Amino acid sequence: MALSACALALALTGCGNQSDSNSGDTQSNNASSAPSQSTGDSGQFANDNAKRSYALGMDIGNSLKDLPMDIDLDQLTQGVRDVVGGKDTKLSQKQLQQVMQGVVSDMQAAQQKQQDQESKANLQKGAKFLAENKKKDGVKTLDDGLQYKVVNKGDGPSPDANDSVTVNYTGTLIDGTVFDSSEKRGKPVTFPVNAVIPGWTEALQLMHAGGEYKLFIPPDLAYGERGAGSKIGPNETLIFDVKLISVDKNKGTGSDDSGSDSSSDAGQSGQ
Repeated sequence: MALSACALALALTGCGNQSDSNSGDTQSNNASSAPSQSTGDSGQFANDNAKRSYALGMDIGNSLKDLPMDIDLDQLTQGVRDVVGGKDTKLSQKQLQQVMQGVVSDMQAAQQKQQDQESKANLQKGAKFLAENKKKDGVKTLDDGLQYKVVNKGDGPSPDANDSVTVNYTGTLIDGTVFDSSEKRGKPVTFPVNAVIPGWTEALQLMHAGGEYKLFIPPDLAYGERGAGSKIGPNETLIFDVKLISVDKNKGTGSDDSGSDSSSDAGQSGQ
């Protein structure tokens, strides 16, 4: 669902700005409809106003096509024409607000249903992956479900929860999709050990500077039901290749709050 509730309301009421509309299509627009292919021929328009009006229609259409509901294009365009033309509308402003509240409520319910289904599927896939992964050579499983494999032990100091570390990492989903990588950005990241997701905080304290681990983090030690951004869904199991470059003693946040996270690098962003 590409639209938030507010964006939905704006998209529908924003149609009043459209000065030229193609109302000949009486078919409903299903949320799963594929977008039409562009010819790229702007010469189809009589003037700039026609082209801009069509562009506005396309923009609104792109917003509406992913809604979890069918759009009756006849009624949508009739509403636009009535408002733009200053005609009597079929709904009063009070009725409009009531209907929109219902649309928003239905949309939120559909979003929640989709998230619940995705969350359940991710949990099942992650549990199956971890159950099979723990049987592989070199993979160690801790009591809380965190799994790791030592690629290179390293011989430097180990961090504790109050330290800061500098690492290079690549984070992937269990299907191999890369969602973040300091390696690709060409720059390591530095952060407090206790300011990242629990799986990272725990694993980092097992490592030594110069070491490299592969981490397999279950959702309850990562981002759980909320996920992270658009790349990490609810209850995703995450995999990280982590190289611990250096440890800066006693330069962390000073409190063992391993459940915290931020919106940027490493386990702070879901990495």
